[in-house]
Amino acid sequence: MLKEAYPAFVRSYEDAKYQALRVNPLKADREDFLKKAPFDLRPVAWEARGFYYASENQPGKHPWHEAGVYYIQEPSAMAPVAYLEAAPGERILDLCAAPGGKSTQIAAGLQGEGLLVCNEIHPQRAKILSENVERMGISNALVTNETPAKLADTFVEFFDKILVDAPCSGEGMFRKNEEACDEWSLANVQICADRQDEILDCAAGMLRPGGRLVYSTCTFAPSENEGSISRFIKRHPEFHIVEVPLYEGMSRGNADWALEPAEGLEKTIRLWPHLLQGEGHYLAVLEKDGEVPEGYMGFCKNGLQRGIRLTEGSKQKERSKGKASQRNPVQSDLTDYQQFIKDTLQIELDGELLLFGEQLYLIPEGMPSIQGLKVMRPGLHLGTLKKNRFEPSHALALFLTADDVKRSMDIQADAPEAKAYLNGMTLNHDGEKGWYLITVDGYSLGWGKLSGQVMKNHYPKGLRK
Repeated sequence: MLKEAYPAFVRSYEDAKYQALRVNPLKADREDFLKKAPFDLRPVAWEARGFYYASENQPGKHPWHEAGVYYIQEPSAMAPVAYLEAAPGERILDLCAAPGGKSTQIAAGLQGEGLLVCNEIHPQRAKILSENVERMGISNALVTNETPAKLADTFVEFFDKILVDAPCSGEGMFRKNEEACDEWSLANVQICADRQDEILDCAAGMLRPGGRLVYSTCTFAPSENEGSISRFIKRHPEFHIVEVPLYEGMSRGNADWALEPAEGLEKTIRLWPHLLQGEGHYLAVLEKDGEVPEGYMGFCKNGLQRGIRLTEGSKQKERSKGKASQRNPVQSDLTDYQQFIKDTLQIELDGELLLFGEQLYLIPEGMPSIQGLKVMRPGLHLGTLKKNRFEPSHALALFLTADDVKRSMDIQADAPEAKAYLNGMTLNHDGEKGWYLITVDGYSLGWGKLSGQVMKNHYPKGLRK
């Protein structure tokens, strides 16, 4: 494939892997972050919020990481979402989403407006995906644990944009992950190619006319890249490849590497480790022919999710009982939740509520019904309705800012209190009793509850260091 460039390709594997992080705009302004960041940073060309960091830096161990200020992400892996061009108000599906790097990158583009459906077929990986969505303070995401076929049966031409970061043979990750070498085989390449065909077919039916689909892999195998796109367009002639600009170091796809090349394969993109500072990737930007009329909503098999909307005077109005709740929302006492909001927040959390057992969620506007779906996170988790009290969730803390609450306690990242809090220890503080948003250098980190001069630690036990 590479001919005279092959020696340079091989030599690139003697270099250390490149490491990068992506600033979360839901938490931090890019320029403000750069002024305060204790890391040596330089920009990633294709992602405005992406930065390489020096090998001696350890951002994964910094308190800002736990606060969701940034996401550690391989630099080449930032490219597919950059070409998806997510915009506020859109409905976007990340079909193969774990561990969540690309989902959280899409959420950054949505800026809290619109709907993000992130799906992962493997339950344990779906749990990790849900945790990363929580850490980044994302409120408008529905996290599902479904097969692509089940989602395709539920949604028909529903999404404006879809990302298919397909499971692949992982050849592009050999420098980053030695286990990928051990798992590689020609048989696995073919298995991955067949699986990609199935996933892409499901995605095709869920994208509205005129919508954009970005396909990506982290492999070099032509049958999973140019081959997958060629086979897809042969099966779905209503799609065409879109030519998009290249960033320095990127290369075009090669029609000679496909058995039956589709028209426009030279418009797809290759990322080679010997030509840029990142691992091996492939991506293609596709669009579906046609247009939709203004106000087009697509089709969701079970309609939109309907929940509880609180009105003045602490009255509750149930729009639909739904099967998601294990008890009647109207009969559930939300007084403790409303009292918490009144006592603790400076803002109103407008929208509809969904009771999932004892767990209370604020659902994104226009969220599809979750009836019949395996759901990990139906929107923003607000907290737990316990007997005679409401306990706010960690997700709510990470969503809020110090300006959103009546009481907060800020600690410095390099102070002993930061490590103590992340270890689950109590802190000393003077102030009025009640719930406090604990922040680190101004970034929300979790909850504390003050009684006397003792700040009880409500950082989740499973996350403590």
